[in-house]
Amino acid sequence: MLLEIEGLTKEYTRGGKTFPAVERAELSVGRGDFVSIIGRSGSGKSTLLNMIAGFLPPTSGSIKLEGADLYALKDKEISALRNARLGYIPQGAGALSNLTVFDNIRLPYFLSRRQGDASGRASFLLDEVGISPLAGMLPSQLSGGELRRVLIARALMNEPDILIADEPTSDLDIETTGEIMELLARINKNGTTVLLVTHELDTLKFGNRVLTMAAGRLTEE
Repeated sequence: MLLEIEGLTKEYTRGGKTFPAVERAELSVGRGDFVSIIGRSGSGKSTLLNMIAGFLPPTSGSIKLEGADLYALKDKEISALRNARLGYIPQGAGALSNLTVFDNIRLPYFLSRRQGDASGRASFLLDEVGISPLAGMLPSQLSGGELRRVLIARALMNEPDILIADEPTSDLDIETTGEIMELLARINKNGTTVLLVTHELDTLKFGNRVLTMAAGRLTEE
């Protein structure tokens, strides 16, 4: 398995009481899977993704990427692994306002030492997601759908094993939602594993697996 999650729990304490945001989640994801996780707001979906992406340490349990325990690594090692192997599409805007579209997409390349043609890769991705004419624009000049394509391209910059998307269509109209989902499906067909959190039932047809998150518990449909 590419990704294995075992007994994953995240607890918070508030007012002297402890409650689980995620409770003993279990999930195995193979290469080429397109996994959709659906649930209401506050069900623990984003907390789960943030732990998988290495942003938020769990209270207990493990996350293994091809057998390597993510949280057995030091913070700098987690950051390097995320930069090399995980692509993350956040909720909302997410782009740096003072950088052009082209430089936003290239940014992950320069966070670790690597060889290759960053500009060539960014140009390829601009064309891949259909926004080549927007390369010199700033995020403030883009529509919601265009900005989402920038974030997808940026997440793909370092050719990740897994593309993690947190509500990538939450603020888009129906037509743009369909375009973004078709883009993610094409990326998946080209070999990238996709892990998608959503609350929109219409998007589920694009994946091959569906899981439900409710009150911190993860179950597969």
